[in-house]
Amino acid sequence: MARNSVNQRAIEKHIKEIAKGYERAARRNPIRVPVQTEASAEGGATAGRDTTEGDPVLARLLLWLDDRARENPSHYISMVRFIEELQLHDEDPDALAFELEQRDLATVSRHPYALMPPDVHLTDAGRAAIHRLKKLRLDRAARLRYTMDAFHRWLFDTTDNQNPIEPTLFLTTSTAYFAGTEITEIELREALTHLTQHKLIEDLGTDPATITITAQGIRCALAGGSVQDHVNQASPGTTYNNYLPNAKGVIIGEQQHFTQNNSDGVDPTLFAQLAGYIGQVSATLGMSDTDRAELEQIAQDLHTEASSDSPEPGRLRQAATQLKNKLLEVGTTIAATMGVQLADQALAALTQ
Repeated sequence: MARNSVNQRAIEKHIKEIAKGYERAARRNPIRVPVQTEASAEGGATAGRDTTEGDPVLARLLLWLDDRARENPSHYISMVRFIEELQLHDEDPDALAFELEQRDLATVSRHPYALMPPDVHLTDAGRAAIHRLKKLRLDRAARLRYTMDAFHRWLFDTTDNQNPIEPTLFLTTSTAYFAGTEITEIELREALTHLTQHKLIEDLGTDPATITITAQGIRCALAGGSVQDHVNQASPGTTYNNYLPNAKGVIIGEQQHFTQNNSDGVDPTLFAQLAGYIGQVSATLGMSDTDRAELEQIAQDLHTEASSDSPEPGRLRQAATQLKNKLLEVGTTIAATMGVQLADQALAALTQ
């Protein structure tokens, strides 16, 4: 009886540990609706970040499973093999199996009473996803869009204070894969060319090559859209569209056109951009409600002056300086630093 009691406790302990493992996996990978594509700004379709096609590790896993299934069609396949063969030791095999199961891409065989990663077997939905991946990886435009987005996000996440970095380091990361296939150095160079042309990154002309993210590149990352979304926006200096209301419910810069040429020779473009930027990020600065309301009121006043028929340089300078000082009080967050840089650019334009 005592031995049976000990065995029963051991079994219950194993079951609890297994349950905890799956709870951890669920927290790391919450259930998502598997939308297949997202509309791109240019009217085409691109792999969404929450889709199988847009998840570089999951796409590689599916193609790997496809190869293993061809060898043994009826066998369940060990997730540990995938981690070891592709040397993705930072990935959690339990979480990956959970993701496959939740998307109905594979059935999972769990080892009873043992703390071992599960084995998986492709479903019909999984085979269909693999078919889509094999077609998508031949889409050159989709590959380029993905490479630009993935590199831009990697650069933003990797570098602090716009420090230079070798762009080829990106190719060693797990995100340097599109539809399960490696991004090539040629594809990366093409993406870098486009990012440089649109002033999201800067080539520092060093040997070996190093690049840095620009102020505009940081703005693009903070906006949360794709690189192509940013590129296809209306050019700065014509119309500013920001539908985020401030603390008082005033929509800063809503469909406001402003004059770039006037009798005083003042170009208010940069000041309007600064005001609009504050409207976008004010909620992320961690300010008190009172300070945030004051910051947004100054931004509103700046935008009103910048969009008037005859912007007065003194008022523009005063409001921009006030915004800069308040952002300096916030600290050295990326959003605040970006705002300070925009304020410096606007103020510098008045002295030219």
